[in-house]
Amino acid sequence: RLVNAAGLGAVALAGSITGFDRRFLPGLRYAKGNYFSVATRAPFSHLIYPVPEPGGLGVHLTLDLGGTARFGPDVEWTDALDYRVDPARGTRFYAEIRKYWPELADGSLQPAYSGIRPKLSGPGEANSDFVIQDTGTHGIAGLVNLFGIESPGLTSSLAIAEHVTRILLEHR
Repeated sequence: RLVNAAGLGAVALAGSITGFDRRFLPGLRYAKGNYFSVATRAPFSHLIYPVPEPGGLGVHLTLDLGGTARFGPDVEWTDALDYRVDPARGTRFYAEIRKYWPELADGSLQPAYSGIRPKLSGPGEANSDFVIQDTGTHGIAGLVNLFGIESPGLTSSLAIAEHVTRILLEHR
């Protein structure tokens, strides 16, 4: 049995499996999410989630255990796995953050980190959910592919694990 849950590498891994028909490989796009932080303490004690944007959840506020505020992610479509944060992207962040923190001072944002999400749809396309493929799809016994798993898929990972377990038990 093989559960392909390789995230950004899941499509490439499935494509390397002997006997796997490439027509079952979904198109994969990378949505880079950049985050910025502030050196001063933000005036919030809870998370803030604005209205989602195409490809992402919008620039929201998260607080780490030390109380440091981080804002993001934005959506930057890319073809490369490059995790550097371009400081120039902060310009867009000011406008988004000021929707819920109007007093945010110019020059206070600093690049924090980035992450890249595996997406099965890209810019200008309708949002696509993740895909779970099993023997009934691709014909290879014992193979389960998980493609495009990102949040909220990651936040419901126990449900996904239970589903994959049922698939594997049904196809013994």
